[in-house]
Amino acid sequence: MLKKLLSGLNQKKVKVFSLFLLCSSLAWLISNLSESYESRANFSINYRNLPDSLLLGTHSEEQIEAKLRANGFQFLYYNFFKQRMDIDISQVAYQNGRYVLDEAPLKRQMEQQLSQNISLIELDRRQLAVDLYQVDTKIIPVEAKLDLRLQQNFILDGKLRISPDSVQVKGPKNEIDTIQSIKTVPIQLTNVNSDFSNDAALVFPKGLDNTIFSVAQVKVSGKVSKFSEKVFEVPIKGLNFPEGYQVKIFPNSVTVLCKATIDRLKEISATDFEIVADYSQLNGSTNSTLFLELSQKPENVYDLRMEENTVNFVLEQP
Repeated sequence: MLKKLLSGLNQKKVKVFSLFLLCSSLAWLISNLSESYESRANFSINYRNLPDSLLLGTHSEEQIEAKLRANGFQFLYYNFFKQRMDIDISQVAYQNGRYVLDEAPLKRQMEQQLSQNISLIELDRRQLAVDLYQVDTKIIPVEAKLDLRLQQNFILDGKLRISPDSVQVKGPKNEIDTIQSIKTVPIQLTNVNSDFSNDAALVFPKGLDNTIFSVAQVKVSGKVSKFSEKVFEVPIKGLNFPEGYQVKIFPNSVTVLCKATIDRLKEISATDFEIVADYSQLNGSTNSTLFLELSQKPENVYDLRMEENTVNFVLEQP
């Protein structure tokens, strides 16, 4: 019974002692962390504001070390969470074959990003060398690799639209000079009878390790309309026949089959066409047959087909 009582008292004392020990340790730790210290911290570098004529290479420094004066809590935080420094390199200088940012502007930029109660004492370098290289800029057209299959009696009404229709390419001159166009991934559309719009990734040429492109995908779209057919009887106009002769052309008109949207066909008349038989194409030959030329036609039509391609003529003296 006595042993149990003593055991209970000892356990109680141990718990109280442990609690006091923990509290005193925490107080000591807080007191020490509140003090100012000088120590080193590493920062990852994030390069910003590159000049338009330069690109960042793959061998640029990724981190920088600085000696700081700060309290223990801040150093403890830096040990657990690596901080990032934004470095503006728009004012880099070209020295001895490389681009550098001197210590003074580098230190000033870093100080502006530190808390007010942190002092930057020194950096691990006098200059920050930045791996940059000269580049050119070029605008390259985009081509859609589209396999479009429309339903019967439907047409692509107008041109295919690509947005954006070009890509800005930035890179070494010897790389970007080889690029003439940028194509999309293949797009296959079948049995289409309505307007379409598709996002398509761009396919970039291989081996352009130092070249960047302004966009990675485009939108390819088109207007699809139902079309119909209409027949127009168009008179044939004679050109360059010799003076002093009466000209008889037979037939004196030709049938033209026009395919367009239904709304467009309502706006078209035979006067929108001009078909000519030009005597000068004979070049002195005695042939009496001339090829017909469609010298004028309406806009925004899908297809035109003349029923006859040639005519005969007779020259008669009055």
